[in-house]
Amino acid sequence: MSITIDNKHRVFGLDAIRASAILLVLFSHSTILLFPNQDSLLLTIIRFFGTIGVDLFFVLSGFLIGGIILKQIDLGKTSWNDFLYFWIRRWFRTLPNYFLVLALNVLLLFLFTGEILKGIGNYFLFLQNFSNPQPDFFTESWSLSIEEYAYIIGPLLLFLTFNSFKSVSKKYLFIGITGFVIISSGVLRYQFHLNQKIDSAEMWSSALRKVVIYRIDSIYYGFVLVYVMKQFKSYFKRYNLLLFMVGVILFSGIHVLIYFNNLTPVNTPLFFNVFYLPLISISLLLFFPSIIEIDIQGYVKILTTKLSIISYALYLLNYSVVLLSIQHIGSICEASMIIKIITLLTYWGLSFYLSHLLYTYFEKPMTNLRDKPFFKRILN
Repeated sequence: MSITIDNKHRVFGLDAIRASAILLVLFSHSTILLFPNQDSLLLTIIRFFGTIGVDLFFVLSGFLIGGIILKQIDLGKTSWNDFLYFWIRRWFRTLPNYFLVLALNVLLLFLFTGEILKGIGNYFLFLQNFSNPQPDFFTESWSLSIEEYAYIIGPLLLFLTFNSFKSVSKKYLFIGITGFVIISSGVLRYQFHLNQKIDSAEMWSSALRKVVIYRIDSIYYGFVLVYVMKQFKSYFKRYNLLLFMVGVILFSGIHVLIYFNNLTPVNTPLFFNVFYLPLISISLLLFFPSIIEIDIQGYVKILTTKLSIISYALYLLNYSVVLLSIQHIGSICEASMIIKIITLLTYWGLSFYLSHLLYTYFEKPMTNLRDKPFFKRILN
């Protein structure tokens, strides 16, 4: 793929995390394409790690955005215009792709079924899963709603507190607001636990795991890590391998406990509703200090970086646009292995090719607009 890479501003470890996350999602969706009505231990594991891929995207986004905001604080850029410029940069990175693929999904739905989705306006405002389960349309967009509201709520609260508590250290306010959002989300999940009865893992996923108000904290755990790492940088360098092992033990231990005790959201609702998802976020973040230090050269670095660059386009296109379109053409449940392999290669090939086109001819040009002097002039 002829994508220009500027390694000056890239961290290979972060690219590796992003690339790993999208590959986990793609492998998970591949099982849905090939074995849509089948279950086995192997398929369950692959699909489970697809959900972990999304959690990786969440904590990585929080880590990066938290770092940007802390840098703004260090530079004294905490005025309304500074935050507005921050939002503009984020929106030029995320919204054009989202709206384009949303429109494409609306078109495909009409072409395939003749239907026009009711409540489509909610998708344009990221309200489709704000406090209730999302409709069965453009299903991967649930995670984008969580990220968009995380980008808005935290910085907005920070701006308000910076102007209300001018004598308090802005970094203390940063970690205070971060803690406030995390605790608030936890309280809302506990309220959900008290008021909602879970009758299946699928219901738990749609009604809690994929709802903005219950999951927004997953972004802010990344804020916590980047804040602590900046405060205790030398300790994280010294003990990064220890933290990695703690993350492995925590992540593995949780799921060994779940597997051997047959725990589910139905029979252990308090654990899954309130504690499980935060523990996953924390365990994944413990991997970051070690992974960030990794740097390799050669084709592996090039391929990893390029995959990281197109990961957002891949995430948006691979399921609703590519996979569901293939499924609409015809079922391959009873097809031969040769047909399944050809279908799988078609799915991966189309996903990568279309994502490359989307990035090269739309995402990158739109992103470049945010660096134009025009926006800096109108905000100063």
